[in-house]
Amino acid sequence: MLSLLTDLLWSKILIAVLIGIGIWFTLATRFVQFRYFGNMFGILTAKHHEADGKHLSSFQALILSVAGRVGGGNIAGVAVAITIGGPGAIFWMWVVGLMGMATSFVECMLAQTYKAAEKDGTFRGGPAFYIERGLGKNWKWLSVLYSILLLATFGIAFTTLQSYSVATSLEDAFGIQPYYSGIGMALIVGLIIFGGVKRIAQVAEVLVPVMAGGYLLIALIVLAMNLEAIPDTLLMIVKSAFGLEPAFGGGIGAAILMGVKRGLFSNEAGLGSAPNVAAVAYIPHPANQGIVQAFSVFIDTIVLCTCTALIILLGSAYDPSSTDTVQGVALTQASLATHMGDYGRMFVSIALLLFGFSTILYNYYLGENSVSYLTKSDNHGFYMNAFRVIIICLCCTGAILDLGTVFAFADLSMGLLALVNLFALALLFKVAKRVMTDFDDQRKQGKKMPTFEANRFVDLNLDQESWPNNEQPNNEKNYQ
Repeated sequence: MLSLLTDLLWSKILIAVLIGIGIWFTLATRFVQFRYFGNMFGILTAKHHEADGKHLSSFQALILSVAGRVGGGNIAGVAVAITIGGPGAIFWMWVVGLMGMATSFVECMLAQTYKAAEKDGTFRGGPAFYIERGLGKNWKWLSVLYSILLLATFGIAFTTLQSYSVATSLEDAFGIQPYYSGIGMALIVGLIIFGGVKRIAQVAEVLVPVMAGGYLLIALIVLAMNLEAIPDTLLMIVKSAFGLEPAFGGGIGAAILMGVKRGLFSNEAGLGSAPNVAAVAYIPHPANQGIVQAFSVFIDTIVLCTCTALIILLGSAYDPSSTDTVQGVALTQASLATHMGDYGRMFVSIALLLFGFSTILYNYYLGENSVSYLTKSDNHGFYMNAFRVIIICLCCTGAILDLGTVFAFADLSMGLLALVNLFALALLFKVAKRVMTDFDDQRKQGKKMPTFEANRFVDLNLDQESWPNNEQPNNEKNYQ
């Protein structure tokens, strides 16, 4: 039953909805992901200090979302997409990624607009918040449904799956028994998550640039070793996407399906997961975080997924004419080994370990956000600590369990999560366009750092504590 529902959702409904929404948002925002593409790089050269002692900077929010987007999907997911859908699946991943940049811009901008201030001065936000505040109390049931799906998908299922991926990778590369890996992960994750979102962001701020930069460096070395073959490989990807390569003829449907499915799994644009992190940042205008998070999708899909695809397609381990080709992460490991020897296998295992570990921290925060939204009561602290204990237990058990059913459930719940969020985004798009237009108009007037004046949007039911007296961060150079 799970398989049947998942196939229906992914093979028909979500492909149409995801691509349709992406095209709509791209056209309606006048290609916002390309208009402000240059501004996306500004965040990498800014002074990345916090706005004050309580909040996360825009850069920290970017890094935390990259920690979640960049994971097993970039290594194992790309390999699965190529194995089942052929090289053409990568082209459709690009399409989903480029369109998804506009979707991510809209959802993360809305998350900032409707964020809510906590008692300790920090912020929370995300789809549950913009559904309730933006659509009104009559839609509270939809925000609750989204929170439950987010908790089940990321907080429970994806945390378990990441633990399994890390443990099996360590066993393959170093012979470490899975239960030892599970215990080790549980201890380290426990020390971090009990420190709250700031400690998670501090760990991610160090870990993510190292792991993403290291993986990109290895990919560049492989590309340099195969420079002459790159144009033909890229042409093969495009031709295969439309069934023009003889070896992949008749596989257009599989290429599109796997490209869309693995693309969404990797970059998460439209799932509503990244907005939970985007809302935490302290910034002068919601559109700033929309631009930054669109860049996060670009890093994940266009840069890192393409690196994995080229490592596989430029190597000799992948043979489309053979039924004995290794699959999943083993294909990426075998492909890198053809370029760099056995060190390549070891490197992929270490990369997967770091990617998986950072994703567990990200998944925990998404689950924490759901628990916070669902348990607004005097026992809030009790529920939060109980959830942290559950996460620690999942790190242990996920490493040693047979996760076939969990994989099937995660695919289904992820699809439902996307549908709920995309439905809400469609209803709230007029609001998003108003906020974006306010940002655009200030830029046209020559203002390098547009500011969000909440008194211009009194009809939107915004949280007054989140946008008091139109205050703005004092580190203005970060946004110029």
